[in-house]
Amino acid sequence: MNKQTDLSPNLTHWQERVDMAAAFRWTERLNMHEAVANHFSLAVNEDGSQFLMNPNQVHFARVKASDLLLLDAGDPKTMERPDAPDPTAWGLHGSIHRLCPHARCVMHVHSIHATVLACLADSTLPPIDQNTATFYNRYVIDNDFGGLAFADEGARCASMLTDPKVKVMIMGNHGVLIIGDSVADTFNRLYYFERAAETYIRALQTGRELRVLSDEIAEKTAKELEDYPDQAERHLAQLKAILDGEGADYAS
Repeated sequence: MNKQTDLSPNLTHWQERVDMAAAFRWTERLNMHEAVANHFSLAVNEDGSQFLMNPNQVHFARVKASDLLLLDAGDPKTMERPDAPDPTAWGLHGSIHRLCPHARCVMHVHSIHATVLACLADSTLPPIDQNTATFYNRYVIDNDFGGLAFADEGARCASMLTDPKVKVMIMGNHGVLIIGDSVADTFNRLYYFERAAETYIRALQTGRELRVLSDEIAEKTAKELEDYPDQAERHLAQLKAILDGEGADYAS
């Protein structure tokens, strides 16, 4: 399933396409997608200017490796293409790949718990367990939502991601945006951020006092998880194995 077939002989970056398609399928399975909105992208050249992205308004459950668009962040005629991407996806992802070359993969969703967190007046995620500690001092909160992420809004968001340590943008009144080094790295971070946000939201719902980790232990835990070997790669490999076992057509 994970090899390029004769049906798509001219497609480049095939393994990257397969990994992306698997991430789309699993995001839908976890109900972290939103109808035919939301977008993932992956840089495929050295400076990050060329990237793969999902086609306009195709449901995550139907995205295939061969469907992904190959775009150039520096091409001003992108939106004139017959297969032009969603304009907000181009505004946001195009700006990030143009301005933040370290953001190799970008995943933006309106998943339920991350979006609830983004709607709180204080969208801070305190380190109350191992998952929430993962993101300690590794996220930025955007408090200046300016409407749909067309070019200007996308550039404004990208300007907040220039620190390579920042891997998550909690997009106030909007959702969450995750960046990483690869599909596996970024999807794993997206998965755990949603879990962390859910834990925090559910903890708030109890109305009880929270047991917050010290700064020292939170940073130690975050660093240990950053250095944990091969977790992201194995996570994605297992998801692809499940999809392959079910006969899914994502890798076509």
